[in-house]
Amino acid sequence: MDGMPRWNAYSQDCPTRLVLDRVADKWTVLVLGLLGDGPVRFNQLRRAVEGLSQKVLSQTLRRLERDGLVSRTAFPTVPVTVEYTLTPLGRTLATAVDALRAWAEDHIEAVLDAQRAYDARTAGGNPGQR
Repeated sequence: MDGMPRWNAYSQDCPTRLVLDRVADKWTVLVLGLLGDGPVRFNQLRRAVEGLSQKVLSQTLRRLERDGLVSRTAFPTVPVTVEYTLTPLGRTLATAVDALRAWAEDHIEAVLDAQRAYDARTAGGNPGQR
């Protein structure tokens, strides 16, 4: 190849946008962060992430499994126990997106301050026009 990247996420038809859509999802970021410590059972994930419904967790895990980021293991118990773990590919992504979660936790006060300052500047006017 001539040194140019094969994929260009800025291109409308680039399939890398599918990955970006996946990792831009808050539930994906939180689930990958929890799986970074090792295998986790479905119900443990559901309890650990407040506000995450069973349905959305199932959808998120199914998409991550389809993308090759998470593996699912079902154990023949009654009821069936299901455990999720990161694949090697998933570990590389989990490290990157967990940094995003940590950044959000570390900088939320500055973001909230900026929002309050913006809202004060635009109070009474149309926020879309400054």
